[in-house]
Amino acid sequence: MEDQDAVSALGALAQEDRLAAFRLLMAAGPQGLPSGAIAERLDIQPTRMSFHLTTLERAGLLTARREGRHIHYAVRFDRMKNLLAFLVEDCCGNDPAICCFPTGKYTTPSGA
Repeated sequence: MEDQDAVSALGALAQEDRLAAFRLLMAAGPQGLPSGAIAERLDIQPTRMSFHLTTLERAGLLTARREGRHIHYAVRFDRMKNLLAFLVEDCCGNDPAICCFPTGKYTTPSGA
C-alpha cells in the first residue's frame, strides 16, 4: 500500500459516523448491508449516511452493489488487511510477536 492510499483510507475513517458504519459493516461480513439498514441501525439520516458511505467507498474501503432500488455496501477486506499490514509493517523492529493484538475490545495501557 502506498502512503497516499493509507492517508486516504485513514482520513475516511477519521469521522465518527463513518467509523461506526465501517465497524458495523465489518461485523456484517462479506454480504454487507443496504445503506438504509446501516442508517437505521446507526440512527443517522439516510442522505447523510449515503454521503459517508460514498466517502468510504472512494477511499477504497467499501464496495457498493445495486440490488433493485437498494445499494448494498460491504467492506473490502483485502484493502483493510493491506491497511493494517501497512500500519504495523515496521512495528518494533519487525518483531511480529510484539505487534500481535489480543482479540476483543482494545484498551490503551494505563497512562497512554
